[in-house]
Amino acid sequence: MPTGSPPARRSSIALVLVAAVLALVFAGAGPASAHAGLSGSDPAEASVLQTEPQHVTLTFTESVSLSDESLRVLSPNNERVNPRPAQHADGKQNTARVELSDKLPQGTYTVAWRVVSADGHPISGAFVFSIGKTSGTVAMAATGSPDDTAAGRLYGIFRYVAYTGLALLVGAAAFVLVCWPAAAAVRPVRRLLAVGWLALVASTVALLLLRGPYETGGQVASAFDPEHLGRTVSGRPGAALIARLALLAVAAVLLKRRAVRIERHDDGSPAEADARSRLTWAGLALALACTWAAAEHASAGIQVPLAVPVAVLHLVAMGVWLGGLLTLVLLLRRRGNDQDVPASAVGRFSTLAFAAVAVLVGTGVYQSWRQVGSWDALWTTSYGKTLVVKIAAVVLVLCAASFSRRWTARLVNATLPAGENLPLPERERVPALHMVGGPAAPAATDPGATPEGPGRGGDGDDTAPPGPRADGHRRALRRTVTLEAVLGVVVLAITTLLTGTQPSRAAAETVAVASAEEPQAKVVTVPFDMGKAGRRGSVQITLAPGRVGENTVEAVVYTADAGLATVPELRLTLTQEELGIGPLDARLKNQKGYWAAYDLQLPMPGVWTLNITVRTTEIDQVTVHETVRITSPRRP
Repeated sequence: MPTGSPPARRSSIALVLVAAVLALVFAGAGPASAHAGLSGSDPAEASVLQTEPQHVTLTFTESVSLSDESLRVLSPNNERVNPRPAQHADGKQNTARVELSDKLPQGTYTVAWRVVSADGHPISGAFVFSIGKTSGTVAMAATGSPDDTAAGRLYGIFRYVAYTGLALLVGAAAFVLVCWPAAAAVRPVRRLLAVGWLALVASTVALLLLRGPYETGGQVASAFDPEHLGRTVSGRPGAALIARLALLAVAAVLLKRRAVRIERHDDGSPAEADARSRLTWAGLALALACTWAAAEHASAGIQVPLAVPVAVLHLVAMGVWLGGLLTLVLLLRRRGNDQDVPASAVGRFSTLAFAAVAVLVGTGVYQSWRQVGSWDALWTTSYGKTLVVKIAAVVLVLCAASFSRRWTARLVNATLPAGENLPLPERERVPALHMVGGPAAPAATDPGATPEGPGRGGDGDDTAPPGPRADGHRRALRRTVTLEAVLGVVVLAITTLLTGTQPSRAAAETVAVASAEEPQAKVVTVPFDMGKAGRRGSVQITLAPGRVGENTVEAVVYTADAGLATVPELRLTLTQEELGIGPLDARLKNQKGYWAAYDLQLPMPGVWTLNITVRTTEIDQVTVHETVRITSPRRP
């Protein structure tokens, strides 16, 4: 008689759990960020300065690290005008400042920047400002994704390899130590442990070498540059990678000792040895996971003391579940009844997988809340959209797991001694949704007992012959567990992608801060001279907000000694010469001391020419010109 909840009840529980998880993910708000973003600059983006600035300063939402090429200022002729590399302004870690050369010519300058945020990921961008007036030629700077380089793509590939290696090493070791110690002598399992260890070592070395060009956007060939390596080793990501290599050396020693013990058939006291091994490997797995958590998203933003251990538990639980699944798949695919994995070992892994998934859900809810923060972010940010895909993949995994659970329970019942069945109350208390069958009932296996391998008389052996029913259940279990493992690999790939994507909260904070600090108006002052005494002065034009759409225009006329002047007529038209738009008449009206219009519509962004006509007498007038850059409206 198979264990498990009726289908209707199982579906209801699944829906309740999914709804609860989604509610918890987005029930709450608070500032958090990782992946720094540009929040302000001096000079401001698209500004037109009347005097030469002495330096350019950028401000970010989080602390950033700088390299020699972090900030470049290019003249209209594409020549670099900052002779020295960027430094933090006034010791503030969230700033970058460069000094500019003297005697800068008039025209439009390009500021290109690339820094590394506190969570270890590079960010980049570019903007322009002008001195005196805008120019027709503008320096070109790369503004694409900071990961869209050969070094960035390779770095991303090896990050996938590293996560995969962690899952294989931790999961296979957990299966051997907790579920079936005899599996350590099985060649496919030993190969899986070796592959996991080798993948971690190779990927860590590659990440250490590629870290320099990844941060600076340099060529792959510069991976062996001593300067890059020195900067990498001195930084937090580099230190974490070196610590990971040291931990992997310890893991190699442990694996070697285990292999020697198996070859000599010398395990000493099984219970004491297994307890010591479990404690050692648990500490090693937590330490390995720390090398990720201490240098990525969890290490930046709010609640870092809580976020880091949560990230560590999430990674270890992922490794135990996914790596254990792959180990079980390998064992289930082996042929020959004398080599089949015992049903009791499958039951133990069911209990272990359930605990791992419980940890994954709890830590995943917290991490999602911390990085997303709102329902709108799910559909408007790259991080949110990727998270939606991950949630859908997890739901599919849970569906596959429910079938695995069913076949696990049938396999355990089929291999029980004749006349022994699982008590009904125990069956009713088994949760419906967890990986590979959920916790096995006490009648089938004793999770607290020390697992022993074949030939020791422990519960690691099935005393009853498998029989045709058990064979059928084992084949069905093999199929469902394989499907679950494949879906788990997909979830792992999506998770790795998320760790390299700017969190939704950080993106929202960047836009909000930038909007708050952005000048809410464009102000230009244009001198005029009619060639007669007393006929000189200037006109100050204010465009608010200075973006595409409806704008308010205010104009004030000043005398040569900066006093207010009254004029009988002031006209303003705007022309977009590149697109052939205009002239657009602002239709200024005299407001008794200044001139204004409140409904000027500017249809396109770009550089607009202001044509200002000032009439001081019935016969004396002059027309002067100036340019202003109109920007696109910011998205909410």
